Amino acid sequence: MRTSIFILLVLTLSNFTKAQERPVLDIMLSNYEYPNEVHFLNLESQGQDLRMAYMDVHPQKANGKTVTLLHGKNFNGAYWKTTIDALTKEGYRVIVPDQIGFGKSSKPVGYQFTFQQLAENTKAVLDELNIDNTFLLGHSMGGMLATRFALMYPEVVEKLILENPIGLEDWKLVAPYNSIDDNYQKELAATYESTQKYQLEFYYDNQWKPAYDEWVYLLTGWIEHPEYPTVAMNNAQTSDMIFTQPVLYEFEHIQAPTLLIIGTRDRTAIGKNDVKDKAVRDQMGQYQILGKETQKKIPGSQLVELDNVGHMPHIETFDRFIEPLKKFLRE
Repeated sequence: MRTSIFILLVLTLSNFTKAQERPVLDIMLSNYEYPNEVHFLNLESQGQDLRMAYMDVHPQKANGKTVTLLHGKNFNGAYWKTTIDALTKEGYRVIVPDQIGFGKSSKPVGYQFTFQQLAENTKAVLDELNIDNTFLLGHSMGGMLATRFALMYPEVVEKLILENPIGLEDWKLVAPYNSIDDNYQKELAATYESTQKYQLEFYYDNQWKPAYDEWVYLLTGWIEHPEYPTVAMNNAQTSDMIFTQPVLYEFEHIQAPTLLIIGTRDRTAIGKNDVKDKAVRDQMGQYQILGKETQKKIPGSQLVELDNVGHMPHIETFDRFIEPLKKFLRE
């Protein structure tokens, strides 16, 4: 415990000045450069005119295959840079959308966020690009979305890859419900330090690297922007979506060949801190168990376990992540 507090104190002191020196981000991240050119799809959804951002990266020598990458809740398409580079080098065209409410995409007011809606939006991007089938890779929340997409559009998904997906357990069975209003207040109170603390404990098991600072900045750089309350509400709404719309009960219906890439040190579990019973709390987010249980639920699926790796394999240990991914795509 003392070691964790010391690590957090050192990180806070060393990164506070660094965070203060970087520019305040606007809520469309227009003053943040993504690793590849960003395009926009004009999307009419729920009576609103929205813009959905995406990267469409072509290889020098195409192999005729496409990979679509779906980001997690606390991220956007920018964190896929090394994955994009590795896949395009192998000849894959890579599509990387920012979901509505995230990254460079619109932050709508009064939007009803569902995984079905986000899947439909993602399908609209693929339709715009005349992509009829794709390998689909989802990380964290993106794993839940990728699952829903594969269930809705089985004819489109050639293969499915789930990298440390959340939603492998139904948290609402053991954790108390937090309303959108409550989550909104928590989002308004978020700071660089509190966000880093969460990622340090849940994503990286108190093993921080300077490279991880970028993903904290992207999540908190707009806190001082006057329109941040809109982002905070979108964050609260998508938290509610994740908590109340589990996909694990439908894993058995997935038709696509599926690969699970699981960092076994991951302890991510929504609502975990609100569970008063320590024995129950300690059983949540046990990915060394959840990965195996999920493989049994998805017909014919493969499981690659990455020992001593947390929630972010493609960031924390890229080489160990990319090799089984490339192998699965080639099979």
